[in-house]
Amino acid sequence: MKIATFNINGVNTRLDALLAWLRKEQPDVACLQELKAPQDAFPAQAIADAGYGAIWHGQKSWNGVAILARDAEPGEIGRGLPGDPEDSQSRYIEAAVDGIVVVCLYLPNGNPQPGPKFDYKLAWMDRLLVRAQQWYDSGQPVVIAGDYNVVPTDEDIYDPKSWRKDALLQPESRERYERLLAMGWLDCLRHVFGEERVYTFWDYFRQHWERNAGLRIDHLLLNAELAPRLRAAGVDRWVRGQPKPSDHAPTWIELGPGKAVKKRVKKAVKTVKKPGKPSTKTT
Repeated sequence: MKIATFNINGVNTRLDALLAWLRKEQPDVACLQELKAPQDAFPAQAIADAGYGAIWHGQKSWNGVAILARDAEPGEIGRGLPGDPEDSQSRYIEAAVDGIVVVCLYLPNGNPQPGPKFDYKLAWMDRLLVRAQQWYDSGQPVVIAGDYNVVPTDEDIYDPKSWRKDALLQPESRERYERLLAMGWLDCLRHVFGEERVYTFWDYFRQHWERNAGLRIDHLLLNAELAPRLRAAGVDRWVRGQPKPSDHAPTWIELGPGKAVKKRVKKAVKTVKKPGKPSTKTT
C-alpha cells in the first residue's frame, strides 16, 4: 500500500500535474494540502475519472486539504482539528481507508514571527498533540501525513543560516514536533534515509530547485500499530521539475500487508464536529 502526501499549491491551477502524477505513480492514498479552492470548486469529477474517490475540506483562496483513495471511497471520520470551535481554517481532515486511519493536515506556516500568526501556529500544534495522543492510544493503525511547516533539525535544510528567524525553524515549533515523536510516532523518511539529506520543498526564489537548496517539511508519521508495516519511503522529485510546478514534491511511503481492521476502525472512532463557514484568511 502506497500512501503519499503532496502540497499541491492550487489544485485547479495544477490539476494536469496532479493527474499526471496519479497516473504515473498510482498511490493508493494521496493526502493533498493547500487546495486554494472553495468546497464547490474542488475538481471531484476529474479526480474520479482518474480512478480516485475523494473527500475534501475546501476554503476560498487559501488552505484546503483532501484525501484521495484509488478505486475506493474514503470514509470520512472528521474535519477540523478539535480543540478550538472558533477556528474555521481548512487545515485538517481524517478518513478510514482500507482499514487504516488517514489523517491529512496542513499545519500553519506561522510567519512572520513573533506575532499572532506564530502564536496561532503554536496553539494549533498544541491541539494537534492532544489529537495525536488520542489516535496513538486508539489501538488503530494510523498515519498522520501532510505539510507540517516544521523543519525538524538542521539536517533537514540545505543551510539553516538564512532561515534562523523563520517560523519553520523556531525552537518552539521543533520542540512540539519532537513531542510528537516522543509519543512513539515514527518519522518515516528519516527512519528510511537515516543521516542522508532528503528534501520535500524547494522555494521558487533564488534558484533553490536548481541548486537543490531544499527543506524537509512534508512528513508521514506512523503509530505503533502501523510502523512495523513500513517497507519503503521516498520523494517523487520529478514532479517538482515539471513546468509551473508546486514548490513541494510528493512524499510517499509503502506499507506491507497487515491485518484487516475496517470494522474496528469504524467502531472506535468518534466523529469530529464540523466547523462553521471557513475563514478567507490564512496564516
